[in-house]
Amino acid sequence: MTKTFGGGIFSNVVPTVAVDDVSLTISEDDPSIITIAGESGSGKTTLARLLLGNISPTSGVMRYRGQNLKTLTRSGRRNFRREVQAIYQDPFGSYNPFYKVDHVLEAPIRNFKLASSNAAKQRLIEESLEMVGLQPHETLGRFPHQLSGGQRQRIMVARALLLKPRVILADEPVSMVDASLRATILDSIRRLNRELGISIVYITHDLTTAFQITDNIVVLYKGTIAEAGAVEKVILSPKHPYTQLLVESIPQPDPEKRWGSEPTTSKIDETGVASRGCKFADRCPAVMEVCWESPPPLYRLEDKRAVTCFLYRDSQPMENNDITQVFQRMRQKEMTGAGAT
Repeated sequence: MTKTFGGGIFSNVVPTVAVDDVSLTISEDDPSIITIAGESGSGKTTLARLLLGNISPTSGVMRYRGQNLKTLTRSGRRNFRREVQAIYQDPFGSYNPFYKVDHVLEAPIRNFKLASSNAAKQRLIEESLEMVGLQPHETLGRFPHQLSGGQRQRIMVARALLLKPRVILADEPVSMVDASLRATILDSIRRLNRELGISIVYITHDLTTAFQITDNIVVLYKGTIAEAGAVEKVILSPKHPYTQLLVESIPQPDPEKRWGSEPTTSKIDETGVASRGCKFADRCPAVMEVCWESPPPLYRLEDKRAVTCFLYRDSQPMENNDITQVFQRMRQKEMTGAGAT
């Protein structure tokens, strides 16, 4: 899918390509945790909005169970809304301050007719709260401002659980809470995957939390896939120059190393305008002449990853940008290895 903002026949505004030819398949039979990572402006949230169906792609198709999301029937759209849920960055912004927190839990039960009685409704609410580590008697009956940020965020996770979704898109779910609460929320999200079989798309700029929670990672830069693969491979041994800079920017617990003491080498083309080739060319310390001439394809490497960089032009380019092929290949190897032992 590609999503472009601005531009048009009667517009003088240069169009912005927020998501550029990204293809991702989330398997119902093999639930996993996939991280979409990158700096601000990399296209992470736009990709999430496309996956949620909140916006339509400029080109390409968003499909749900093989059907074009735009042509779904009312019933199909309702099923999609139930099975694909979101957890947003700012938990406080999801609440009406004039309603008690019970309201955000009761609304989906009422809208989707999940309970036939008040007793059944209360039981569903209490079970969902306990699943995310909250005590109902300490949570229900309170206004949002009477709870901590971590409690408010876990309530939103509980709300998503009520609908028994197949996919949860978590957009920076721990960036607005204290560091002491991040591990608790991340553990709740991880349990959703392991115990309930829910696929998680975890969107973040924080590679440290991505390393803790995810199986596979996709690194975006200006809407383009820079690198994708197994998280331990990508973060511990990054191949793309952009991923390397992201990893190097993580503060290290070493007093001998000064954070940011090694500035990024940057080379700008003579015209001073954006390159028609690689989007990272003007910041890349390894830029080559070919990088200015054409955009690099997504190369599949042998060590469970794919990289969009001409440094690996001896590798086989992928026929399309469906990075799920790399993830499926990884899973197949892991299953084969497990069977052999």
